[in-house]
Amino acid sequence: MAVVDSVFLAVGVGSSEVAGWLVAGCAAEVVATEAGVVRLRVRGAVVGDWVGVVVQPNEYVLRDAEPDEVQAMDAYGVEVQVRAGGSEDALHREADVLFGKLVEARPEVPMLLVQNLESLVKAHLPGAGTHTFDPPITPDAEGLGGWRPWVWTRGG
Repeated sequence: MAVVDSVFLAVGVGSSEVAGWLVAGCAAEVVATEAGVVRLRVRGAVVGDWVGVVVQPNEYVLRDAEPDEVQAMDAYGVEVQVRAGGSEDALHREADVLFGKLVEARPEVPMLLVQNLESLVKAHLPGAGTHTFDPPITPDAEGLGGWRPWVWTRGG
């Protein structure tokens, strides 16, 4: 199974607008668009080659999740997947760079950096700043006590 890192954004805009942010702020190039999904590429800061980026609606949300099913990314409507060749470490570093650029460009937007949907690495919350989970924690219900202060939820 391929490793994919994701930046989740809690925004009221669609994939196309978020992709526009990447084009403007990261010199990303649109490769293809299809029904709510925008595929881009951006020059890697670490790998020195192209990095694939897919901007799409967050499909991992359980709308009426039971308490043991909640995830940190439930209120985050857009997912930006980062896909890079080479090592997992290089992928993680590329995703971290992209996360940092998005936070710098849009500090008013809550964001999460998640590795392979298994590890919550960073969270940006407007007014509170950016927090690094060291070590990373699960974005699932088991990690709620650790991530709750840093994660945006519906209603604030």
